[in-house]
Amino acid sequence: MSLRKAYLLIFIILVVDQFSKIYIKTNFVLGEEVEVFKWFKILFIENEGMAWGTEIPGAYGKLFLTVFRLLAVGGIGYWLWDSVERKHSTNYLIVAISLILAGAFGNIIDSVFYGVIFDDSQQQLATLFTDTPYGTWFHGKVVDLFYFPFWHGNLPTWLPIWGGREFTFFNAIFNVADMAISTGVGILIVFNKKAFHKNT
Repeated sequence: MSLRKAYLLIFIILVVDQFSKIYIKTNFVLGEEVEVFKWFKILFIENEGMAWGTEIPGAYGKLFLTVFRLLAVGGIGYWLWDSVERKHSTNYLIVAISLILAGAFGNIIDSVFYGVIFDDSQQQLATLFTDTPYGTWFHGKVVDLFYFPFWHGNLPTWLPIWGGREFTFFNAIFNVADMAISTGVGILIVFNKKAFHKNT
């Protein structure tokens, strides 16, 4: 797979990711939910953290995460370039790296820019390129929107520890960038031997 094709894949993922986030920000109030199917909902939330809502607490936690993302993207970008230039890397590996890079970069855009180009989404639709931004550079919130509560109910009382408790499967709320990262990591895990097999 050529570097040009890898960049095209990254570009497409970034466009879809940012289009979906900007659409949600400008058409949904924070916490608003639309049921597509019983097991699939569009639910607008924001988080301070990394993929799947992971957070680091503290005054500098958000800044640390954003700087970490920027460094990680630089490293992943070099990994992609090196893998393509060596010529013997597999398409599995190049696609996986491209997906991870696109996902990481997609969430970086939120973290770096959203705080200064959007106003607050609390009880109002956000305005793009507002004069009253909700945050500062590097302190934007990541937009999440996909929710798949496949099953919700009380667990059987006979189960140890969790018995009788209310439970939702699958409870994560995520975005296109998160899906790209997870898919890329999944390829590296499931197709590990094919991904790291050297073409000769």
